[in-house]
Amino acid sequence: MTVELVIGTHNRKKGAEIAAILASPGLDLKTLDDFPDAPVPVEDGETFEQNAIKKATELADALGRAVIADDSGLDVPELDGEPGVHSARYAGEHGNDRRNIEKLLRELEGVPEHRRAARFRSVAALAVPGRLLATATGRLDGVITEAPRGTGGFGYDPVFYLPEFGRTCAELSPDEKNAVSHRGKAFREMGRRLPGLLGVGEQNGPQEAEGK
Repeated sequence: MTVELVIGTHNRKKGAEIAAILASPGLDLKTLDDFPDAPVPVEDGETFEQNAIKKATELADALGRAVIADDSGLDVPELDGEPGVHSARYAGEHGNDRRNIEKLLRELEGVPEHRRAARFRSVAALAVPGRLLATATGRLDGVITEAPRGTGGFGYDPVFYLPEFGRTCAELSPDEKNAVSHRGKAFREMGRRLPGLLGVGEQNGPQEAEGK
């Protein structure tokens, strides 16, 4: 049995990253590029969890399909948790990675390395029409560099340094990044639960699941 699951994003790099994490036999993965008329949920929640749940539930209801969505962002203690839920539009324009990074580095100009700690956080939510099934979370700790390094990834990856690798997230291979990233942790946890939540690979269809 094949189960269709829509990844609730128009960001192709993000969609490809999530698809690589979730890929498994019996799972037919699509993104919002396959549904040009899909609504764009307003991310007006105060937490990553609220935004992830809103995206997943609204899209599931609109598309009549199972949807998995996430909200992720960067939390910098030195900046009182900013950019937080505003990470994608930190500089005012949604998804402008270059401007967002430039603003972040300006805000941290002159701040010493020991005060440049940061963490990526991600919450994934899975929903079917009319019902939230589950959520999962992930976190990755690092340090903000003084200048971008690397050309891979997206978002704040070029300035998010991982001491254990000696590289930024943008300098990691896709497999290396997915193995340790906040999004990788959240979606791997969700992937482990998909057989019970959606009946992936089972002959009798989706099972009843408890929301979280």
